[in-house]
Amino acid sequence: MSKNKHIEGDTEPYRDVPIFNNNRFKLGVFGSNCSNGCTITHAQTTFEPTYDHNVKIAKLADSLGFEMLVPVGRWRHFGGTTKFNGTNMEVYTWATAMACNTDKIMCFATSHVPTVHPILAAKQAATIDQISNGRFGLNVVCGWFKPEMEMFGVEQLPHDDRYKMANEWMEVVDRLWVEDDFDYNGEFYRINQGFLSPKPIQKPRPVVINAGSSPAGRDFSARHADFNFLSINTFEQAAEAANDIIKRAAEYNRKCGTMSYGLICCRDTEKEAKQLYQNIVDKGDWGATNTIIELMLGENYSYGDNKAAIQAMGERFIAGWGSYPLVGTPEQIVDEMIKISNLGIEGYIVSWLDYLEEMEYFGKKVLPLMREAGLRN
Repeated sequence: MSKNKHIEGDTEPYRDVPIFNNNRFKLGVFGSNCSNGCTITHAQTTFEPTYDHNVKIAKLADSLGFEMLVPVGRWRHFGGTTKFNGTNMEVYTWATAMACNTDKIMCFATSHVPTVHPILAAKQAATIDQISNGRFGLNVVCGWFKPEMEMFGVEQLPHDDRYKMANEWMEVVDRLWVEDDFDYNGEFYRINQGFLSPKPIQKPRPVVINAGSSPAGRDFSARHADFNFLSINTFEQAAEAANDIIKRAAEYNRKCGTMSYGLICCRDTEKEAKQLYQNIVDKGDWGATNTIIELMLGENYSYGDNKAAIQAMGERFIAGWGSYPLVGTPEQIVDEMIKISNLGIEGYIVSWLDYLEEMEYFGKKVLPLMREAGLRN
């Protein structure tokens, strides 16, 4: 068995979990725990943010050999006419349920640092790892949506301070997973005789992912994550980001891989695929979309001279939560995946307008071509 390239040194065991398998391009399902999934639109869909529907999605993904299920961490909606993501299942509970209905796929929880104490997070993660027989993963996010934090009565810290807090949070979680009876005295957390049992099944710890894109966010991933999920604006930008994260991780004597995420619109013809994508955009909820963009850009948000740029950004959010959408025939989708893989990006967590039907189509039409291209075994 080859050494896991994301962990340094011979003293740490190989982490025999799907996200570290030898498929060149990993696959996951993203956002199925929330209403509307990852499309901010009124386009007609068969998708339902229910437990039963999510179980069907999870079982199908497992049967297709996907490596992971990744939920969106959400506590309230973004307004607009869709109340985007307003109905959602709590992520640790969801991960446990999905793990109990699957056999091999990894089940992640997306955890907001300010809303979950690190002792509770570590305990829940270890418990789910036990329940899933070592298939749990933790997606750590700092909490950028101010109304959510205010709902908890939590102060929204300045951007870089959120990552300082997250660094301490992750240090405590990591130590709880491997140590007993330790004290921790930080700026944000004080731990007296920290203890956790049972420990996670995965050694040295469960898989950790993060999607930080700012310098502070990239540094957090480099220090703590096994993978950074970067957004693709252009291939040049994505290559720079991937290389930067690798270099930053090396400074900590670590290895951190990169993956990305996106909506897939795939049909037998390019025309049909583009029509599907355009229908999503044309029926988009710009109320919720503008709220998200304004919150993300803050004081830099302006329609002024940047109207075209804001429009393009908005379409990306409507059709895939600000991601790089893959639109075309099965052959075109795989060609794009090859280009993305050649950037050093190791996988994609995917959303669809109609998760179940489009996943079935993906399994029949796209996966065989991925195998032919050497992206999948």
